[in-house]
Amino acid sequence: MQLKNSLDKHLKIRKSIEDSIKLKSAILNDNIIQDAISEIIEKIVHCFQNKRKVFFCGNGGSAADSQHLASEFSGKFYLDRKPLNAEALHVNSSYLTAIANDYSFTEVFARALEAKGSKADILVCLTTSGKSENILSVLKKAKEMEIITVCFLGNETKYTQQLTDIQISVPSIETPRIQEAHMLIGHIICEQVENQLFG
Repeated sequence: MQLKNSLDKHLKIRKSIEDSIKLKSAILNDNIIQDAISEIIEKIVHCFQNKRKVFFCGNGGSAADSQHLASEFSGKFYLDRKPLNAEALHVNSSYLTAIANDYSFTEVFARALEAKGSKADILVCLTTSGKSENILSVLKKAKEMEIITVCFLGNETKYTQQLTDIQISVPSIETPRIQEAHMLIGHIICEQVENQLFG
């Protein structure tokens, strides 16, 4: 019985790893995704070269991933170099709770972007569902402000399609697998931007 339980656990672990590998293999063979990644790299390089800012946002695990990617730019990835102006829009908890309380949670990213953003900055939204109201709200605000919009998504793209300049749709409906793919893509972008600016 103990051996069977151990084998069952291993099978579940292996399935998660195999599912992640399959998704990354699908991305590896998807020229549309790779073209979008290349276009994002080009736009972010141009943004930083022109002293503009890159903003990130997301909810839950995607908020953590947003903060992670912003820190790769504002800190460093591989190279010891000058910091780049990147920020996750949710990191001030007092601001976040005040806006959620006084207005609504739908507005927490949009108001932060309105305060900090300018024309020709870049907004990168991470969303596994593709329909979070605060993400749609900030994308609308970015469009009003002529800020370049990028979305990392799962399969669902219809809600963000008209609001986004560049979309990367990861072919999955599984939140953990989508987030893993988003971080892989994010790390590729951070590495290539750093190389082009400082390598």
